[in-house]
Amino acid sequence: MLFAAGILVILAVAVLVLEPIVRGSRASLERTNDEMSEAEATRRVRLLALRDAEYDYQMGKLDEADYRSLRAELAAEALAAMEAVEAEKGGGPNSRVSPAPDALEAEIAAARAGLRDGTTCGACGHGNPAGSRFCASCGQALHLSGSTSA
Repeated sequence: MLFAAGILVILAVAVLVLEPIVRGSRASLERTNDEMSEAEATRRVRLLALRDAEYDYQMGKLDEADYRSLRAELAAEALAAMEAVEAEKGGGPNSRVSPAPDALEAEIAAARAGLRDGTTCGACGHGNPAGSRFCASCGQALHLSGSTSA
């Protein structure tokens, strides 16, 4: 009886493993438009780290010297990631368009405004349309906090 049950389990596993192969299912090797590239993900992570560093400084968890050095390091990494994203969009490393530090400051200001207006998700940093109640990226509830200041 135990032997027959073992054989049935082995056959069930074999069917589950071989079913996509027999059916001809294939995973795409191409990146779809809704997926972030590595450079875009790095850019997003660096901008979120900048936001977190600013929060920590405002809450008194970082002193000014540590905040300034951390901010300079993260800003440099964010600019490098923005350059990589622009290079991807432009077609390659030879067509590098170097974003100015003003572009980084504008992006940070847009993220602050989105957080203040409640359209930027606090969990994943995704910008959502005005009037959204939940994040379109991660599904978290958006907190409409028009009264808080950044």
